[in-house]
Amino acid sequence: MIRSYHKGECVLAKNDIKIMGGNANLKLAAQIANYLGVPLLESKVGRFADGEIQMLINELVRGSDVFIIQSTCPPVNEHLMELLIMTDALKRSSSARVTAVMPYFGYARQDRKARARDPISAKLVANLLTTAGVDRILTMDLHAPQIQGFFDIPVDHLEGSIIFSDMVLDLMKGKDKSDFILVAPDTGSVNRIRKMADLTELPIAITDKRRTRANECEIMNIIGDIKGKTAIIMDDLIDTAGTITKAANVVKEMGAEKVFVYATHGILSADAVEKIKDSSIEKMYLLDTVPIPESKMIDKIEIVEVAKLFSEAIYKIYTNTSMSALFKFPPSIGTEK
Repeated sequence: MIRSYHKGECVLAKNDIKIMGGNANLKLAAQIANYLGVPLLESKVGRFADGEIQMLINELVRGSDVFIIQSTCPPVNEHLMELLIMTDALKRSSSARVTAVMPYFGYARQDRKARARDPISAKLVANLLTTAGVDRILTMDLHAPQIQGFFDIPVDHLEGSIIFSDMVLDLMKGKDKSDFILVAPDTGSVNRIRKMADLTELPIAITDKRRTRANECEIMNIIGDIKGKTAIIMDDLIDTAGTITKAANVVKEMGAEKVFVYATHGILSADAVEKIKDSSIEKMYLLDTVPIPESKMIDKIEIVEVAKLFSEAIYKIYTNTSMSALFKFPPSIGTEK
C-alpha cells in the first residue's frame, strides 16, 4: 500500500529551473517535477557496451538551476557514479548551480574510524561530490547528522519525523495518550525519538543493544515501562531489519499490546522482508526515499511518499526563501486537504 502526502501543485514554471532524474529515483523525480509544475529535464543515463555510464542531456541547461534527484541506494556505487557523471555533464554545460537531491545518502554509516585502518567513506563521498561540481546538497535523515560538517558547501538536512508526526497523532486520535509509548531501537536514535516526544508528549523507552558484528545485534534489555501499551518504534534506516525486528519482538514479549514501526529509509537487504514478516510488528511505515520493489512488498509494509516535502524544500532553495519551517513540526504538514 502506498500513502500519498501531496495533493495539488506548487506554482512554479520558470525556464531556469530544471529537475533531473537519475536511475535511482525516477518515479520520485517525476512526482517532484509534477508537484512543482515543471517538466523533467530531457536526459538519459545509459550504458556503453563495456558497462561505462553514458550521459545524454537533450535540452539547454546553460544558466539553469538544476536539481538532480538521485539516492545513492543499492547498487550504491552505480548510483553514486551516475550522480558524479550527471553533475560533471551539467557543469560542463554551463549550469548556473547544481543541487544534488539525495533522499538517501549512501555510505553514511561509515562516518568514523571504528577500527584501526578503517576508511571514513562518508567523508570521501562528500569530497567526490564537491570535486564533481555539486554546489548544494539536499538530503533526509543522515544516519550520522554530523556528516553535514564533511561538506564545505551548504547542506539542507530534512527529517522524516516531519511526515511521521501527523501519522503518530492520527494513530493516537480518540485514544488515551497513556496507552502509547515511543521506543528508540538503540541509543543512537534517542535524539530522533525525543523530538517526537516533544510533539506528542509521550514517554520514551530505550532498547539496550549490543552489536556482535556488522549488521548483527542482540537486544539485551528495555529501559522503560511498556507493559500494556502500544509501542511506536522509530528509526532512520531498515537494512537487514535485525535491530528493528529484535526490538519489536522483545517489546512485545515484555508486554506491549501492539508494535508499530516508522522508518525513513527502507533498504531491506538480505532476508529483511522475511524477518519483518515473522516479527511482532503490526505495521511498518517506510518513506519512499529508496525505491522498494514489488517483490519486497508485504501486508505489513506501507510506503509513504516524500515528494511534497522535497518539492517544498526545492522551491525554497530556488527562491532563496527560509527553510526553517521545514525543520519544525507544524501539525498541518503532511495532511491531505
